[in-house]
Amino acid sequence: MKTLAELQAIKEKMKNKVVLREGGEAIRVVVGMATCGISAGARPVLNTLVEEVNNSGLASKVTVSQTGCIGLCQYEPIVEIIEAGKEKVTYVKIDAEKAKRIVKEHLDGGKVVTEFTIANQNA
Repeated sequence: MKTLAELQAIKEKMKNKVVLREGGEAIRVVVGMATCGISAGARPVLNTLVEEVNNSGLASKVTVSQTGCIGLCQYEPIVEIIEAGKEKVTYVKIDAEKAKRIVKEHLDGGKVVTEFTIANQNA
């Protein structure tokens, strides 16, 4: 990279891949990315969520972001879905394939994937 134009080109190329932002979107997806989450595989989960949200055309209503420790290390990787007026949904032990289902069924389809929720772990 030698010029400002090259830097701008890189920024534009990556803009569509990164849905990590703040805003007033209707749905927030938060991935635990502390050391415990990362070591359990949260990075591919975060990347998959970002890609699937973009590919599904949901970027205008869904924000994907990361946070530190959620405090439930034994359940990592953890994904929380926060929607205004609804109870927060906490998904646990998520991998990339489960993340794809969450985007398709919950974020796009509006149906919680109950088998992946924390409430279902002790059942």
